[in-house]
Amino acid sequence: QVQLVESGGGLVQPGGSLRLSCAASGIVVSRYVMGWYRQAPGAQRELVGTVGSAVTSYAAFVKGRFTISIDTAKNTVYLQMNSLKADDTAVYYCNARYSTGTNYWGQGTQVTVSS
Repeated sequence: QVQLVESGGGLVQPGGSLRLSCAASGIVVSRYVMGWYRQAPGAQRELVGTVGSAVTSYAAFVKGRFTISIDTAKNTVYLQMNSLKADDTAVYYCNARYSTGTNYWGQGTQVTVSS
């Protein structure tokens, strides 16, 4: 049974930082393309960035502020978010996508950027 469990969300002031974690069980994250997505209220879910085969890519709106990394020993994917803005407020989701097209999603973690 595959589980992706996000954690690390919360309330942070503009300009602050958060690190989200996605702990995986039932899969080996290094064998998947791991992605972070977010969904703001009233908006569609959008891609934040992905990591696969040691290659990372990011949406234009986060490049330079966010970093995705993998700890293979912990089978966990991280999203380090710096210089947070109010527009970054959203529920952040972890995704695992295999080459066959199989997709798994976490339950999401809320990030709120507000003073």
